[in-house]
Amino acid sequence: MTSVQVEQHSDGSEAVQGGEGYQRGLGARQIQMIAIGGAIGTGLFLGAGKGISKAGPSLILAYAIAGFVIFLIMRALGELLMYRPVAGSFSEYAREFIGPFAGFVTGWTYWLFWVVTGITEVTAAASYMTYWWDIPQWLSALVFTVVLYGANLISVKLFGELEFWFSMVKVTAIIGMILICAGILTIGFSDAGDTASLTHLWDQGGFFPHGVGESLMTLQMVMFAFLAVELVGVTAGESKDPKTVLPRAINTVPWRIAVFYVGALIMILSVVPWTAFQPGVSPFVAAFQKMGLAAGAGIVNFVVLTAALSSCNSGMYSTGRMLRDLALNNQGPKFFTRLTPSGTPLIGTTFSAALMLVGVWINYQWPGKAFDYVVSFATISGMWAWIVILISHMRYRAKSDRGELPRSDFRAPGGVLASAFALAFIALVIVLMGIDKDARISLYCAPVWAVILGVGYAVLRARNPEAAAFRKR
Repeated sequence: MTSVQVEQHSDGSEAVQGGEGYQRGLGARQIQMIAIGGAIGTGLFLGAGKGISKAGPSLILAYAIAGFVIFLIMRALGELLMYRPVAGSFSEYAREFIGPFAGFVTGWTYWLFWVVTGITEVTAAASYMTYWWDIPQWLSALVFTVVLYGANLISVKLFGELEFWFSMVKVTAIIGMILICAGILTIGFSDAGDTASLTHLWDQGGFFPHGVGESLMTLQMVMFAFLAVELVGVTAGESKDPKTVLPRAINTVPWRIAVFYVGALIMILSVVPWTAFQPGVSPFVAAFQKMGLAAGAGIVNFVVLTAALSSCNSGMYSTGRMLRDLALNNQGPKFFTRLTPSGTPLIGTTFSAALMLVGVWINYQWPGKAFDYVVSFATISGMWAWIVILISHMRYRAKSDRGELPRSDFRAPGGVLASAFALAFIALVIVLMGIDKDARISLYCAPVWAVILGVGYAVLRARNPEAAAFRKR
């Protein structure tokens, strides 16, 4: 097992030792906003419209329950991070507590998750630009990718600063919407003032207008909206004070979900009846239109553009680090270990950015079902990281309770039982995905990817059977 030490540079920066070599350039302000922004994405700004039309006001309950499970996952991750804060994060924990093959699968799967997500988000960001200007989508996608790629190579501090402001826009937009809705409910201004009422939450067919079964089927969409909340774990190796900053960031998960998801939906559905929302239309746009605020559509388009760019930025950051972690453990090509003078993974980030650009081009040339199948894999691959976190936490807790490993200073409430409950919930979501014909495509992709990884691992192991990367620690 690798210990983590910090070396102070003459310029005041710090580098993580123990074979990583990153600089600790992310401060408390940036980590907090990365944590907040990770839970707010296009799944809320755009995807909630489909959930509302399917489940009505009960979508609020779905977000609350799923949010509680996400909190359990993040506290499990937090306990692991305080035991050993490393840049490889859950890939490293999978390698240590489950086995070398689990670490291999987790690293490559999380890398693919962010590459696919980056392709879809940069494509979406380019399409949002056409709202204001008649610009070719390929040109916008190219500019966005190059700019974010350059920012990620300059320094981790610049990545953190970009993510800080991207997240600030999203947070400001949601808080602004909540305040406007609260004003309408109390004062009664705007076109929706005469009809706005909390009774909309139950007087339009009840809280479960289509039955509990339909509400259950929205859990997969809800969990998809929370994908990337675990990204804060990847920043552990580059946080200036991980022992202090990361627990604070993780402990904000409950109020983030309570305010930005549950609170925002309660306000919106109180001002506008759930029957007014449609799939494919942002509930924020629909609400602004109902209120008679014409500028609302443009504001929401800017916010959704910001959310997409934030996701791309996160993708650039995480993919390079995952590839480097794999290479450092002899589970990927050695050239991925190369760092820039500022301590960012040069080859891994470049390779991932190039794939994102190729994917955007493919999407423009052949926007058919084949690409949709690849995109659908993002859901199941993202949840794989959560599964690994929970299993690793259960095994770590068992070892630390027996005195075989040091106890973490940030112990997850509920311990093993809480992690087991979260695993059972994820299993339920996967079953629901199999029932839903539109979502089960994700499950078809998983076995194909598993075969590819199995073959790749077998080849690597055959070439170097004595390597530590293929022996459990």
